[in-house]
Amino acid sequence: MKTILYFGDLSKASNSFYRLKTLERLGYKVKGIDPKEFIPKNKFSFLADKIHYRTGYVLLQNRMHQKVSKLIDTIDFDLIWVNSGEFFGAKVLQKLKTKGKKIVLYNNDDPTGGRDGNRFISLLKGIPYYDVCAVMRDINVNEYKQLGVKNVIRVYMSYDEIVHHPFEKTNDIDAKFKSDIVFVGTWMKNEHRDEFLLKLIEGGLNISIWGGRWEKSPNWNIISKYHKGKHLEGRDYVAAIQGAKICLGMLSKGNRDLYTSRSVEIPYIGAVFCAERTVTHEKMYIDKEEAVFWSNPEECIKICKELLDNKELLESIKEKGREKVKKLKVGNEDVCREILMAIDN
Repeated sequence: MKTILYFGDLSKASNSFYRLKTLERLGYKVKGIDPKEFIPKNKFSFLADKIHYRTGYVLLQNRMHQKVSKLIDTIDFDLIWVNSGEFFGAKVLQKLKTKGKKIVLYNNDDPTGGRDGNRFISLLKGIPYYDVCAVMRDINVNEYKQLGVKNVIRVYMSYDEIVHHPFEKTNDIDAKFKSDIVFVGTWMKNEHRDEFLLKLIEGGLNISIWGGRWEKSPNWNIISKYHKGKHLEGRDYVAAIQGAKICLGMLSKGNRDLYTSRSVEIPYIGAVFCAERTVTHEKMYIDKEEAVFWSNPEECIKICKELLDNKELLESIKEKGREKVKKLKVGNEDVCREILMAIDN
């Protein structure tokens, strides 16, 4: 059995943790290490975390190098998997390379896009030392290669076959999670999600909103009436999506998204995916058969009203969407297999 040394967020509801468990399901022995555990905790940790984020973790590189050096000299492993990677710069990667093992980077974000300011400074300096980099966007492929990465593979963001498995019976879903239309996501500055949802509300749609930071919205006085709760995870997340007739999918323009993890999680969980029309979305699903797409709030309002008046069409799109997302092979197990195959080759 091969052993993978896995660096990533190990909090139980993180996508990184789901990916680690996927590798275990695929038959690997995985030694998980959360780089955040290398950072000392004290009463000023919250402030320090903000500083490190905004300075690209450059102030932590000597400590990361020290901790990683000690770690890799005490355990045996066959492969190194780094999830996200913002904590590791060139010095750390050079040390990892001394063990003669392949190193893979999986990053769900857009490090070369600039949305997150200086967050990925250390990562970008160390990126040429990875043997394989898995990226989620076509635009990232050439940008990574220009930084010196020789092997870049384009994969899709993925759902988890276990975590996102739908409830067998909708009666098992708590009534508080049931709705006509739901949006599950965070309020983000400059993304105008609140303005979009406000237009839908003014258009007569009854929307349930779940997620954090919505109180920061300038439209909170209205949004608050539709806000059901903060961050969802685990079975509650599945319940809120499966319990809705229609689930909205919004993109992050700053992250140059043409699709998101919701684009695969929503159809797999079992709800109608209603999202912004993009080249990638239309490549993934047939509009009005496997999902529904809009280009502006007015079109979204029209589509939602038509669907809510047609239960048969709602059920058909939901079923065909779930069939399609499984055919796309964008579950964690399929994507991890694809990355591991690229490493072996």
